[in-house]
Amino acid sequence: MLPTLSRSFTSILALETVKKALRCDMNINELVDNFSLFEDWEDRYAYLIDLGGRLPSMEEALKTDETKVQGCMSQVWMVLSRDENKRLHIVADSDAQIVKGLIAVLKVIYDGHTAEEAAEVDVEAVFSKLGLHQHLSVNRRNGFFAMVEKIQVFIGLGT
Repeated sequence: MLPTLSRSFTSILALETVKKALRCDMNINELVDNFSLFEDWEDRYAYLIDLGGRLPSMEEALKTDETKVQGCMSQVWMVLSRDENKRLHIVADSDAQIVKGLIAVLKVIYDGHTAEEAAEVDVEAVFSKLGLHQHLSVNRRNGFFAMVEKIQVFIGLGT
C-alpha cells in the first residue's frame, strides 16, 4: 500500500504523468494507477481536467456538425482516422474542461491501437476503476459512452 501523498507531491506527479500521456506512452494500467494515487475525488477531478487541458488543440475547421458527437450534453467534436498500420488516431475537443479530460482518457484507451487491441479492453471496467462511475453525472457518463460508441462504430466494434 502506498503512503499518503501530499497535495504538492501529487500535483507534481500529475504534471509528470500528463507529460507522459502526451507522449502517448501511458497505458491503461498506468492511468488507473495514477488515479489511485489521489485520495479524494477533488484531486482526481483536478487531474482529469489537467489531462484534458493539455490535449493538443483541434483546428476550428474540423469542428463541424459531421464531427460532432451526438448524445453529449456539452459540445464535443471527434475526428477518427487510421494510419497505414490500421492504428486508430483520435483528434477531439470539447467546450467543457471535464469532457476534455474524458477525451484524454479515451485517447489512452484507444489512440494508437488496432481494432483487435481495442476489442480486448473493457471500457466500463476502466471507467469504474478510475472512479468515474461514482462521481460523474449521468449526463457526463452518457456523453462519455457516446464517444466510446462513436469510436467503436468507427473501428467496427459497435452498431
